[in-house]
Amino acid sequence: METTNEVQAPEHYNANQLVTYKKIENDVVSFPTIKVNDLEWELDRQRKMTTRIDELNYTISRIIDNMTEESWYNPNTEAAEILNDLCEILGHTPVKTIEFTANVTINGVVEIPMNEVEDFDLDSFVYETISIDSYNGNVEINDWDVNSVDEC
Repeated sequence: METTNEVQAPEHYNANQLVTYKKIENDVVSFPTIKVNDLEWELDRQRKMTTRIDELNYTISRIIDNMTEESWYNPNTEAAEILNDLCEILGHTPVKTIEFTANVTINGVVEIPMNEVEDFDLDSFVYETISIDSYNGNVEINDWDVNSVDEC
C-alpha cells in the first residue's frame, strides 16, 4: 500500500475567502479584511521571525555567558581566544582580501595551413584563444592581458 505525505484540504477551505480580524496596533483597534492566503503568508512570516528571534536570543545568551571573570574578563585570556570564541558563536569566518598580480609565461604550439601563414596574426590568435580563470571560489580574476607574443 502506497502512502503519501499530501495533506488534503477540507471541502470548506477557500484560500481566497475574505476574513475580518481584530488588530491592535499602538493601542488603536482596527478590523482589517484580508484573504485567507494572505493571512496564512503573514502567519508563516511571523513563525519564521519568532524562530529567528529565538536563535538570536540564544546567540546573545552565549556571548553574555562568556562575559565573566572566569572567561573573557580573565586577565589570562588572550584577545585572540575571545575573538575565536565570538566567531564560533556568531558562525563567522573572518577573511583577509589580498590583491595580487601575477606573471604567466605560456609556451605553446599551433598548426595552421600553409596557405594561411602569410595572413596569420599570431598576437591576435593568442589573445583571442587564451583565457585565464580560477577554479577556486575564493579567487576572483578581475582582468588579464597578453603583453607580448613572440614566435620562437
